[in-house]
Amino acid sequence: MKTLEILGLDEKKVEKVVNNLSILLADLQVYYTNLRGLHWDVKGQNFFTMHSKYEELYNDAAEKVDEVAERILQLGATPESRFSNYLKVSEIKEAGTVSCAMEGLDLLLSTYKTIITREREIIELATDAKDDTTVSLISDFLKDQEKTVWMLAAVRSNSCSE
Repeated sequence: MKTLEILGLDEKKVEKVVNNLSILLADLQVYYTNLRGLHWDVKGQNFFTMHSKYEELYNDAAEKVDEVAERILQLGATPESRFSNYLKVSEIKEAGTVSCAMEGLDLLLSTYKTIITREREIIELATDAKDDTTVSLISDFLKDQEKTVWMLAAVRSNSCSE
């Protein structure tokens, strides 16, 4: 008996969920790599604060990558593991060297906008597929990310120079 049949999920509807989870996985992998670069390259007055924050964020991103990949497996598909393919489908692009903390914040806020948009799409598709587990997983991601966006935007709004 197929897993989806046991779970009571429609294969056609779940396929759309899996396709979007696969894009989210690619986005999260590129985001994670960008965070590593931000962590290594940050300079200036905000070094200690941002160096620690970037580390916290990339550890969180690594956990999310694993959770998304495992959900794809639970839904009967195989998650992509090649970075070359992530770069082809991810809406997030490689950042390169960013050493200014404020530029890093701008990059993060733009990245969160992309990721959150994708996650809201996944929630709609998963709701339609009656895939409550994916809805719950992504809703948990959103809860944390919305708080992070609020905090990063508060730091970014500081009119003091670096």
